[in-house]
Amino acid sequence: MDDGNPLGEYLRARREQVRPEDVGLTVRGLRRVPGLRREEVAMLAGVSADYYLRLEQGRDRNPSAQVLAALADALRLDAPATDHLMSLAAQRAHRAPTRRTGPDRVPSGVAMLLESLGIPAFVETRTFDVLAANRHASALAPGFRPGRNRLLDVFLDPAERELWCDWDRAVARLVAGFRASVGAATDDPRCVEVVGELSLRSPLFRSLWARHDVRPVEGAPTELVHPEVGPMTLLREKLALTGTDGQVLVLYHAEPGSTSEAALALLGSLAATTAPATTTTAAAAGPAAAEDLTRP
Repeated sequence: MDDGNPLGEYLRARREQVRPEDVGLTVRGLRRVPGLRREEVAMLAGVSADYYLRLEQGRDRNPSAQVLAALADALRLDAPATDHLMSLAAQRAHRAPTRRTGPDRVPSGVAMLLESLGIPAFVETRTFDVLAANRHASALAPGFRPGRNRLLDVFLDPAERELWCDWDRAVARLVAGFRASVGAATDDPRCVEVVGELSLRSPLFRSLWARHDVRPVEGAPTELVHPEVGPMTLLREKLALTGTDGQVLVLYHAEPGSTSEAALALLGSLAATTAPATTTTAAAAGPAAAEDLTRP
């Protein structure tokens, strides 16, 4: 997990991903650090090396918007990564640790909506805990079931690994999406729990988490090989649910007239013969039950 200086951790991780030649700097001699040096970032951003050092070390907690924009440009951050940088800075000063006020519950109308949809659909939290899912979703992937955590499953469940055409790319995108979802709230107890477990059990996760990549995953094409209906290329959408603490409705659909649409329809027919997916949340069953349900 990150320490108490998420902004500094982010700046350090991002500068390590930028090669000097990418920003027009000439490399001379042996470099003992990956990516850019602190003084190089400071020069590119137009700030003093001492000020940038204070930012990374957490000794300056109020950088201006102009400084942050200059740092984003120096580090070649795209729009999602820049938004994340701004979010970390905005929430850094005097921010109290995140505390959950109670179990996440899916609005009753949304729970009814799920079963009326003819495509895979589920509701998840900021930390990728699945709270509710329809039969189509549960038939599509092992982790799309109430009580599961998508990040834990994609790393730790062998059935999930077999599902993805390019598992390495999929997990990298999911970790970046998790970063985007939790934002600056990496001290959220559930985030601490998920990241802590994966850090202990997956060297690949530790490596990806340390990169601090941030990228929302909605709208991205997803290539799967389903054990019952074969290969599919699906589109994923995420819709924020108003009146909830960061819950989103996740939908998978296929291009009309495609073989993937036909495969998805076949999967739906198979799912119709199974029992409906429950919409009971793991959190409602208590912490111990939630812990058990999030393990493959």
